[in-house]
Amino acid sequence: MRGYRLICCVLILTAAVLALALRLPRLQQRPMHTDEAVHAIKFGELLEEGSYTYNPVEYHGPTLNYFTLIPAWLSSAERLTEVNELILRIVPVFFGVLLVLLVLLIADGLGRSSAVFAAILTAISPAMVFYSRYYIQETLLVCFTFAFIVFGYRYTQSKKVIWILLAGMSLGLMHATKETAILAFGSMLLALLIAFYTSRQMAEDRRQSTGCLTAKTDDRKQNFWHLILGLAIGVSISALFYSSFFSNPGGVLDSARTYTAYFDRATNNSVHFHPWYYYLKMLVYYRYDAGPIWSEAIIIILAVIGFIVAVRGKILINVDLKLLRFIAFYTLIMTLVYSVIRHKTPWCMLGFLHGMILLAGFGAAAVLKLTQRFLTRLIVILLLLAGGVHLTWQAYQANYKYYADPRNPYVYAHTTTEIFTMVRRVEEIADVHRHGTEMEIHLICPDEHDFWPFPWYLRSFPNVGYWNTVTDRVVSASVIIASPSVEGQLLRKLYELPPPGQKKLYVPLFDSYVELRPGVELRGYVSKDLFDKSKIKKKNSNIFDN
Repeated sequence: MRGYRLICCVLILTAAVLALALRLPRLQQRPMHTDEAVHAIKFGELLEEGSYTYNPVEYHGPTLNYFTLIPAWLSSAERLTEVNELILRIVPVFFGVLLVLLVLLIADGLGRSSAVFAAILTAISPAMVFYSRYYIQETLLVCFTFAFIVFGYRYTQSKKVIWILLAGMSLGLMHATKETAILAFGSMLLALLIAFYTSRQMAEDRRQSTGCLTAKTDDRKQNFWHLILGLAIGVSISALFYSSFFSNPGGVLDSARTYTAYFDRATNNSVHFHPWYYYLKMLVYYRYDAGPIWSEAIIIILAVIGFIVAVRGKILINVDLKLLRFIAFYTLIMTLVYSVIRHKTPWCMLGFLHGMILLAGFGAAAVLKLTQRFLTRLIVILLLLAGGVHLTWQAYQANYKYYADPRNPYVYAHTTTEIFTMVRRVEEIADVHRHGTEMEIHLICPDEHDFWPFPWYLRSFPNVGYWNTVTDRVVSASVIIASPSVEGQLLRKLYELPPPGQKKLYVPLFDSYVELRPGVELRGYVSKDLFDKSKIKKKNSNIFDN
């Protein structure tokens, strides 16, 4: 038995290494998504000013920002200009790998074979890998949610205070990470109630607990005070983060007020409205244009098997049926809730997808247990292996080939790689400008969302103005990047406002058509003298390099 436990432990650790190998390389390769850039700029305020003020309308909870201080400090970064994508994205990478390692602490409840399968599937799930490389809160939220389940389970098995303290801490971190944590809170509570009233094992435990009324009462009192202690720790951790470590006490109340804004967004923001089957369709089958076929259907199928076995209550392998039922009902409720909510973004499905992965681990172990014949078991093993290889291949394709391609289902309103072309041209102009990076730059877009992620990429340029309309000040800009919708008004300003003798000839900054996001074109303008200087310098540089 000890040897079997050691093997399972080694396999789960191997899965963690695989998770790291899929998540860590080339973190700077993919252009920053708008949301990533917004969080990065918000983090810059914390890094440079040493303060953070929670905004109940935008940005989500503060844990992402505070945890990013760790790699920033380790790299000796003191200003946002010294921070890069690696420093930012290493945070979700860490929690994505930790999500795999946490399986070690719950392996006895899931069943060790189930735990190994669950760890492997967490490591190679394309969605899990993709968003573990995203500088957003989702992976942290899923990790803290699973940590709460793991530590809560450990407490039920040992009644040791340390586990309730860790569970309370995880609960607080969930709430301090993202407002949607309340959906997980509600789902877990409802799942716990359903699992309690449907568990035959718990009914048997109650029938066998006779003649020990005093001891049971004492246990209940102890459990009650432990529960209060855990909740107190959770509230304290949440308040600590939302109050910015007591520097902004109003942030605690704002963490409650925020739900007014989020309810309004969930019901009125039609930009992100999608049908109820949006997530499931993405996971089961997705193909866009001539791109590859994407599917995590093997996880869905195995999860369904695991759910059926859990509900039927027939223990086929050594697992804690109460835990399995809780996970089964929690996953079902989370799936239903997120499907019903009209406001949908792909990363939001990670919460219930992780629950599906845990069930899929049990489903895979159950199928192997049911197949007694050698040939049948061999076929099942080969199918599971093929499914795992296919998931790993998709994870690689999604993150290292189609990382900014709309043919990737996890690429959602993403910045195109042409952002690098645009930024590089701005830097080339700065190289020949007498003021260098201090030259004035104007971005003009009627839709303010089209400014992002420029604030991140132009963070080394202190004189960047972001305008919704063309102003008279535009004539002082050395570089102009604008939406085509304002081109007519912009050109009139450039040629009509300067007095005679000071008018400049403006030429396109970009050599070809460029898009910020699919369907969002931007155009650049620069005076011809700067344009010519940059071309000459680039030509001379190429000659020198050759």
